[in-house]
Amino acid sequence: MTHLPTAADVETAAARLAPHVRRTPILRADVDGRPLVLKLEHLQRSGSFKLRGALNALLAGELPDRVVTASGGNHGLGVATAAGVLGVPAVVYVPNGVPESKARRIDATGAKLVRHGDTYAEAAAAARAEAGRYVHAYDDPGVVAGQGTVTAEIVDECPDVDAVVLAAGGGGLAAGAALAAGDRTVVTVEPTGCRAVHAALEAGTPVDVEIDSVAASALGATRIGDVPFAVLRAAGAVPLLVTDAEIVSAQERLWEEFRLRVEPAAAAPFAAWLAGRVPGELPCLVVCGANS
Repeated sequence: MTHLPTAADVETAAARLAPHVRRTPILRADVDGRPLVLKLEHLQRSGSFKLRGALNALLAGELPDRVVTASGGNHGLGVATAAGVLGVPAVVYVPNGVPESKARRIDATGAKLVRHGDTYAEAAAAARAEAGRYVHAYDDPGVVAGQGTVTAEIVDECPDVDAVVLAAGGGGLAAGAALAAGDRTVVTVEPTGCRAVHAALEAGTPVDVEIDSVAASALGATRIGDVPFAVLRAAGAVPLLVTDAEIVSAQERLWEEFRLRVEPAAAAPFAAWLAGRVPGELPCLVVCGANS
Protein backbone atom coordinates (compact mmCIF):
# COMPACT_ATOMS: atom_id res chain seq x y z
CA MET A 1 0.00 0.00 0.00
CA THR A 2 1.04 3.61 -0.57
CA HIS A 3 2.40 5.19 2.59
CA LEU A 4 -0.22 6.65 4.91
CA PRO A 5 -0.28 10.40 5.52
CA THR A 6 0.22 11.75 9.05
CA ALA A 7 -0.70 14.77 11.14
CA ALA A 8 2.71 16.23 10.24
CA ASP A 9 1.77 15.97 6.56
CA VAL A 10 -1.35 18.04 7.25
CA GLU A 11 0.79 20.71 8.92
CA THR A 12 3.10 20.78 5.91
CA ALA A 13 0.11 21.02 3.59
CA ALA A 14 -1.32 23.95 5.56
CA ALA A 15 1.86 25.95 5.07
CA ARG A 16 2.10 24.95 1.40
CA LEU A 17 -1.50 25.87 0.61
CA ALA A 18 -1.75 29.12 2.57
CA PRO A 19 -0.97 31.40 -0.40
CA HIS A 20 -3.50 29.68 -2.65
CA VAL A 21 -6.63 28.74 -0.68
CA ARG A 22 -9.15 30.65 1.41
CA ARG A 23 -9.29 30.16 5.15
CA THR A 24 -13.04 29.71 5.09
CA PRO A 25 -15.31 31.16 7.80
CA ILE A 26 -16.62 29.35 10.86
CA LEU A 27 -20.11 30.06 12.19
CA ARG A 28 -21.24 29.29 15.73
CA ALA A 29 -24.99 28.95 16.06
CA ASP A 30 -27.92 27.43 17.96
CA VAL A 31 -30.62 25.49 16.14
CA ASP A 32 -33.60 24.01 17.93
CA GLY A 33 -31.97 24.96 21.24
CA ARG A 34 -28.76 23.02 20.52
CA PRO A 35 -25.32 24.53 19.79
CA LEU A 36 -23.30 23.66 16.74
CA VAL A 37 -20.47 25.01 14.61
CA LEU A 38 -20.51 25.22 10.82
CA LYS A 39 -17.33 25.29 8.72
CA LEU A 40 -18.34 27.14 5.56
CA GLU A 41 -16.04 25.35 3.13
CA HIS A 42 -18.53 25.82 0.31
CA LEU A 43 -17.04 29.33 0.13
CA GLN A 44 -13.68 27.88 -0.90
CA ARG A 45 -12.26 28.72 -4.34
CA SER A 46 -13.85 26.35 -6.89
CA GLY A 47 -16.90 25.97 -4.61
CA SER A 48 -15.70 23.06 -2.47
CA PHE A 49 -12.89 21.69 -0.32
CA LYS A 50 -11.48 19.72 -3.27
CA LEU A 51 -9.04 22.47 -4.28
CA ARG A 52 -7.01 21.84 -1.12
CA GLY A 53 -6.22 18.21 -1.87
CA ALA A 54 -5.59 18.78 -5.57
CA LEU A 55 -3.16 21.64 -4.96
CA ASN A 56 -1.33 19.80 -2.22
CA ALA A 57 -0.88 16.71 -4.38
CA LEU A 58 0.54 18.79 -7.23
CA LEU A 59 2.78 20.95 -5.04
CA ALA A 60 4.20 18.00 -3.10
CA GLY A 61 6.57 17.08 -5.92
CA GLU A 62 7.92 18.35 -9.22
CA LEU A 63 5.18 19.95 -11.31
CA PRO A 64 4.03 17.64 -14.11
CA ASP A 65 3.72 18.64 -17.75
CA ARG A 66 0.08 17.59 -17.67
CA VAL A 67 -2.42 16.60 -15.00
CA VAL A 68 -5.27 14.12 -15.47
CA THR A 69 -8.12 13.19 -13.17
CA ALA A 70 -11.59 11.69 -12.97
CA SER A 71 -14.42 13.15 -10.95
CA GLY A 72 -18.11 13.32 -10.29
CA GLY A 73 -17.66 17.10 -10.55
CA ASN A 74 -16.14 18.80 -7.51
CA HIS A 75 -12.74 17.10 -7.58
CA GLY A 76 -12.46 17.75 -11.29
CA LEU A 77 -13.20 21.40 -10.72
CA GLY A 78 -10.64 21.46 -7.89
CA VAL A 79 -7.95 19.87 -10.05
CA ALA A 80 -8.76 22.11 -13.00
CA THR A 81 -8.58 25.19 -10.76
CA ALA A 82 -5.32 24.01 -9.18
CA ALA A 83 -3.82 23.33 -12.60
CA GLY A 84 -4.82 26.82 -13.71
CA VAL A 85 -3.17 28.35 -10.65
CA LEU A 86 0.04 26.43 -11.39
CA GLY A 87 -0.02 26.87 -15.17
CA VAL A 88 -0.36 23.16 -15.95
CA PRO A 89 -2.69 21.77 -18.66
CA ALA A 90 -5.45 19.56 -17.24
CA VAL A 91 -7.75 16.83 -18.56
CA VAL A 92 -10.83 15.97 -16.49
CA TYR A 93 -12.93 12.85 -17.08
CA VAL A 94 -16.50 12.91 -15.74
CA PRO A 95 -19.42 10.44 -15.94
CA ASN A 96 -22.06 11.18 -18.55
CA GLY A 97 -24.53 12.12 -15.81
CA VAL A 98 -22.38 14.88 -14.26
CA PRO A 99 -24.52 17.92 -13.34
CA GLU A 100 -24.32 20.46 -16.14
CA SER A 101 -23.42 23.24 -13.71
CA LYS A 102 -20.30 21.33 -12.65
CA ALA A 103 -19.35 20.41 -16.22
CA ARG A 104 -19.76 24.01 -17.32
CA ARG A 105 -17.51 25.29 -14.55
CA ILE A 106 -14.80 22.71 -15.28
CA ASP A 107 -14.90 23.69 -18.95
CA ALA A 108 -14.65 27.37 -18.03
CA THR A 109 -11.29 26.82 -16.32
CA GLY A 110 -9.73 25.93 -19.66
CA ALA A 111 -9.29 22.26 -18.79
CA LYS A 112 -10.22 19.61 -21.35
CA LEU A 113 -13.50 17.98 -20.27
CA VAL A 114 -14.14 14.37 -21.33
CA ARG A 115 -17.46 12.63 -20.61
CA HIS A 116 -17.14 8.88 -20.24
CA GLY A 117 -19.22 6.09 -18.68
CA ASP A 118 -22.10 6.13 -16.25
CA THR A 119 -20.12 6.06 -12.99
CA TYR A 120 -17.08 7.64 -11.42
CA ALA A 121 -15.30 4.27 -11.60
CA GLU A 122 -15.80 4.07 -15.37
CA ALA A 123 -14.59 7.62 -15.87
CA ALA A 124 -11.55 6.92 -13.69
CA ALA A 125 -10.60 3.80 -15.66
CA ALA A 126 -10.56 5.82 -18.88
CA ALA A 127 -8.65 8.71 -17.30
CA ARG A 128 -5.86 6.42 -16.13
CA ALA A 129 -5.13 5.57 -19.78
CA GLU A 130 -4.27 9.22 -20.47
CA ALA A 131 -0.65 10.38 -20.29
CA GLY A 132 0.10 12.74 -17.41
CA ARG A 133 0.10 12.95 -13.62
CA TYR A 134 -3.08 11.25 -12.44
CA VAL A 135 -4.53 12.83 -9.29
CA HIS A 136 -6.97 10.48 -7.59
CA ALA A 137 -10.02 12.10 -6.04
CA TYR A 138 -9.40 10.56 -2.61
CA ASP A 139 -6.96 7.60 -2.64
CA ASP A 140 -3.80 9.71 -2.60
CA PRO A 141 -1.76 10.64 0.52
CA GLY A 142 -1.18 14.19 -0.75
CA VAL A 143 -4.87 14.69 -1.44
CA VAL A 144 -5.85 13.35 2.00
CA ALA A 145 -3.31 15.60 3.76
CA GLY A 146 -4.57 18.61 1.82
CA GLN A 147 -8.17 17.89 2.79
CA GLY A 148 -7.03 17.64 6.40
CA THR A 149 -6.32 21.38 6.41
CA VAL A 150 -10.09 21.97 6.65
CA THR A 151 -10.14 20.31 10.07
CA ALA A 152 -6.83 21.89 11.09
CA GLU A 153 -8.51 25.29 10.70
CA ILE A 154 -11.49 24.13 12.75
CA VAL A 155 -9.29 22.89 15.59
CA ASP A 156 -7.24 26.11 15.54
CA GLU A 157 -10.26 28.40 15.73
CA CYS A 158 -12.63 26.27 17.80
CA PRO A 159 -10.62 24.07 20.16
CA ASP A 160 -13.77 23.37 22.20
CA VAL A 161 -15.33 21.40 19.32
CA ASP A 162 -15.58 17.73 20.35
CA ALA A 163 -16.61 16.16 17.03
CA VAL A 164 -15.99 16.89 13.35
CA VAL A 165 -18.79 15.77 11.04
CA LEU A 166 -18.23 15.34 7.32
CA ALA A 167 -20.00 14.05 4.23
CA ALA A 168 -18.15 10.99 2.95
CA GLY A 169 -17.79 9.67 -0.58
CA GLY A 170 -14.45 8.00 -1.16
CA GLY A 171 -13.25 9.01 2.29
CA GLY A 172 -10.57 11.61 1.51
CA LEU A 173 -12.07 14.53 3.43
CA ALA A 174 -12.93 12.35 6.42
CA ALA A 175 -9.49 10.72 6.49
CA GLY A 176 -7.86 14.14 6.43
CA ALA A 177 -10.08 15.12 9.34
CA ALA A 178 -8.98 12.05 11.28
CA LEU A 179 -5.35 13.15 10.90
CA ALA A 180 -6.00 16.69 12.12
CA ALA A 181 -8.77 16.20 14.71
CA GLY A 182 -6.62 15.16 17.66
CA ASP A 183 -8.77 13.31 20.18
CA ARG A 184 -12.03 14.59 18.70
CA THR A 185 -14.57 12.16 17.24
CA VAL A 186 -14.65 12.01 13.45
CA VAL A 187 -18.12 11.29 12.07
CA THR A 188 -18.71 10.29 8.44
CA VAL A 189 -22.16 10.84 6.95
CA GLU A 190 -23.40 9.19 3.77
CA PRO A 191 -26.72 8.72 2.00
CA THR A 192 -28.25 5.28 2.40
CA GLY A 193 -27.74 4.88 -1.35
CA CYS A 194 -24.04 5.83 -1.34
CA ARG A 195 -22.44 3.98 1.56
CA ALA A 196 -18.88 3.12 0.52
CA VAL A 197 -17.34 4.26 3.82
CA HIS A 198 -20.05 2.81 6.04
CA ALA A 199 -19.96 -0.55 4.26
CA ALA A 200 -16.16 -0.78 4.47
CA LEU A 201 -15.98 0.08 8.17
CA GLU A 202 -18.78 -2.42 8.84
CA ALA A 203 -17.11 -5.18 6.80
CA GLY A 204 -13.58 -4.45 7.98
CA THR A 205 -12.33 -4.05 4.42
CA PRO A 206 -13.14 -1.92 1.35
CA VAL A 207 -16.09 -3.33 -0.60
CA ASP A 208 -17.97 -2.33 -3.74
CA VAL A 209 -21.37 -0.71 -3.29
CA GLU A 210 -24.26 0.33 -5.52
CA ILE A 211 -24.90 4.05 -6.01
CA ASP A 212 -28.33 5.70 -5.95
CA SER A 213 -28.78 9.08 -4.27
CA VAL A 214 -29.61 12.72 -4.81
CA ALA A 215 -26.03 13.35 -3.63
CA ALA A 216 -24.41 10.81 -5.96
CA SER A 217 -22.51 13.38 -8.07
CA ALA A 218 -20.41 14.25 -5.02
CA LEU A 219 -20.67 11.14 -2.84
CA GLY A 220 -20.96 8.49 -5.53
CA ALA A 221 -17.74 6.54 -4.96
CA THR A 222 -18.45 2.86 -5.45
CA ARG A 223 -15.57 1.90 -3.16
CA ILE A 224 -13.60 3.69 -0.43
CA GLY A 225 -9.92 4.29 -1.16
CA ASP A 226 -7.35 2.07 0.54
CA VAL A 227 -5.55 5.07 2.08
CA PRO A 228 -8.70 6.68 3.55
CA PHE A 229 -9.95 3.32 4.79
CA ALA A 230 -6.74 2.60 6.71
CA VAL A 231 -6.76 6.06 8.28
CA LEU A 232 -10.45 6.02 9.22
CA ARG A 233 -10.36 2.51 10.65
CA ALA A 234 -7.33 3.36 12.81
CA ALA A 235 -9.06 6.53 14.02
CA GLY A 236 -12.27 4.75 15.01
CA ALA A 237 -14.44 6.98 12.82
CA VAL A 238 -18.18 6.82 13.46
CA PRO A 239 -20.18 6.11 10.26
CA LEU A 240 -23.73 7.41 9.94
CA LEU A 241 -26.36 7.14 7.22
CA VAL A 242 -29.09 9.58 6.18
CA THR A 243 -31.90 9.28 3.67
CA ASP A 244 -32.26 11.42 0.57
CA ALA A 245 -35.41 12.93 2.08
CA GLU A 246 -33.43 13.96 5.17
CA ILE A 247 -30.74 15.50 2.96
CA VAL A 248 -33.23 17.56 0.96
CA SER A 249 -34.94 18.70 4.16
CA ALA A 250 -31.57 19.71 5.62
CA GLN A 251 -30.75 21.67 2.46
CA GLU A 252 -33.97 23.60 2.89
CA ARG A 253 -33.29 24.18 6.59
CA LEU A 254 -29.79 25.52 5.90
CA TRP A 255 -31.38 28.08 3.59
CA GLU A 256 -34.14 28.97 6.05
CA GLU A 257 -31.85 29.29 9.08
CA PHE A 258 -28.67 30.73 7.57
CA ARG A 259 -29.37 31.59 3.93
CA LEU A 260 -26.81 28.97 2.89
CA ARG A 261 -27.51 27.48 -0.52
CA VAL A 262 -25.46 24.30 -0.81
CA GLU A 263 -25.39 21.07 -2.80
CA PRO A 264 -27.01 17.91 -1.41
CA ALA A 265 -23.73 16.37 -0.19
CA ALA A 266 -22.97 19.46 1.89
CA ALA A 267 -26.28 19.11 3.73
CA ALA A 268 -25.68 15.49 4.76
CA PRO A 269 -23.89 16.29 8.05
CA PHE A 270 -26.65 18.74 9.02
CA ALA A 271 -29.25 16.08 8.17
CA ALA A 272 -27.60 13.65 10.60
CA TRP A 273 -27.36 16.36 13.26
CA LEU A 274 -31.03 17.38 12.88
CA ALA A 275 -31.97 13.72 13.30
CA GLY A 276 -30.10 13.58 16.61
CA ARG A 277 -27.58 10.98 15.45
CA VAL A 278 -24.39 13.01 15.82
CA PRO A 279 -22.37 12.44 19.03
CA GLY A 280 -20.77 15.27 20.99
CA GLU A 281 -21.83 18.35 22.89
CA LEU A 282 -20.40 20.80 20.33
CA PRO A 283 -19.86 19.24 16.91
CA CYS A 284 -18.53 21.08 13.88
CA LEU A 285 -20.35 20.26 10.66
CA VAL A 286 -18.32 20.81 7.49
CA VAL A 287 -20.45 22.42 4.77
CA CYS A 288 -18.31 21.02 1.99
CA GLY A 289 -19.60 22.36 -1.33
CA ALA A 290 -22.02 24.55 -3.25
CA ASN A 291 -21.71 23.20 -6.80
CA SER A 292 -25.27 21.98 -7.31
